[in-house]
Amino acid sequence: MFNPSRDEARRFFIEAWRKRKAGALCAPMEAVVADVIEAHPEYHGLYELGEDGLAKEWMPEAGETNPFLHINLHVAVREQISVDQPPGIRALHMALAAKLGDLFEADHRVMDCLAEQIWQNQRNGAPFNNATYLECVRRCT
Repeated sequence: MFNPSRDEARRFFIEAWRKRKAGALCAPMEAVVADVIEAHPEYHGLYELGEDGLAKEWMPEAGETNPFLHINLHVAVREQISVDQPPGIRALHMALAAKLGDLFEADHRVMDCLAEQIWQNQRNGAPFNNATYLECVRRCT
């Protein structure tokens, strides 16, 4: 199983964006990452910094959003939807997108649930709870 370091993961995102900007051929996962970055123009400058953007830390306590984490959550949600894992996430996401009239906003709502579930799991040392996660998404719809 691939387990990249923080900097390796960040380099992957930076490289995916560099390829997109250059019109170069992207691997499938790079294309997914580049699509999400493209939809977030507020992050373009960071991804264009290259290696200079690797060391920055974002503090939630200071109201900062980590753009690498944000994009990674988007990618995770898109992957979950593509394979309907956990089972039912695709239908819930589609219902949420229909309710909101905005696929991107639906992604953000699901990402909030995913981030909350991950945080709770880390805090409590518990495994990921599909039922709790799906119930959070269900409440959004």
